[in-house]
Amino acid sequence: MQYFKEVLLGNKVRTMPECIFCKIAKGEIPSFKVGESEKALAFLDVNPGVKGHTLVIPKNHAESIFDVSENDLKEVSALIKKVAEKMEKNLKADGVNVLNASGKAAQQSVFHLHFHVIPRFENDGLNTWPFKEKLAGLDLKELAEKLRE
Repeated sequence: MQYFKEVLLGNKVRTMPECIFCKIAKGEIPSFKVGESEKALAFLDVNPGVKGHTLVIPKNHAESIFDVSENDLKEVSALIKKVAEKMEKNLKADGVNVLNASGKAAQQSVFHLHFHVIPRFENDGLNTWPFKEKLAGLDLKELAEKLRE
């Protein structure tokens, strides 16, 4: 049986299922923490794509990038940087990918904002940029104007 609670997101009250990442942040579900601050938490992904794959979340519930507070996002970003630096130093990673999916259309599967910090190594075989074709005829000027509005 799934339990539901009312949550204030931005200026809307939503009824939503209990959030697994909120439970992890509260210590109700165990996790393998790799970093923490007052408003953010980093822990190993239990279904990692690669060794060291880490999730960084705000401790306060935010469903996606669209409704996280700027203060919480700043703290999450600072923790992402610390995790990436530890991956480079302690895991000898050659680089990192920082990935986020916000919204169902972006393939978000857990509706608590989270960032994947994935250590990368030369010739590791991962392809995070699957775009093979460029968009022909795209009006960049018009697109930039729309995004500035």
